[in-house]
Amino acid sequence: MTVALTQALVEIERHVAAYGWDQQARLYALVDTAELARTEPDLAAQLGLSADRDAPIDTLTPIEQEEVPENVAIDEFLASIAWPEAVLGCALVVERLMLPPSAEATLPAVGTDREIHEWVASHPQRQEVRLAVGVLRDGSRESAVRLRDKDDDSEVLSGADLVPGLAEALLATFGEGDEE
Repeated sequence: MTVALTQALVEIERHVAAYGWDQQARLYALVDTAELARTEPDLAAQLGLSADRDAPIDTLTPIEQEEVPENVAIDEFLASIAWPEAVLGCALVVERLMLPPSAEATLPAVGTDREIHEWVASHPQRQEVRLAVGVLRDGSRESAVRLRDKDDDSEVLSGADLVPGLAEALLATFGEGDEE
């Protein structure tokens, strides 16, 4: 299913990219396409899947969830989520400001979240990025990073460990970390 996760994440990232920048965070449930077509034919039809034909084997269909609240921190929001068994994975797309490691070394040690954000936002080396991160219940993960100043599909960076903290937070929505 790792290939299916990569394909779903690429589809999600390109879908979000088509709407431009300065977007709110978006959360997606990832479900087995064949199972969706079999058990939810009306929803599958709305998504352009036909219950009359066999759905592609080992593919995931992303289903966008309700809006992610803007006034709640992403980690707090994710901590409030529990997925039903039919959801095999999830993905989150967020826009953030990033600094190169050399600039992070000069980050103020104290200050409110707002003050730190303003410092980063005014830093001349900041990069605006869109992060798309997806995980499966089995621990598989994939990430895609698009830089605003290199806003082209051919420039999107991808890899399993590009955004490890966000991947761990998404994986925790499945309760997998509580079993050890």
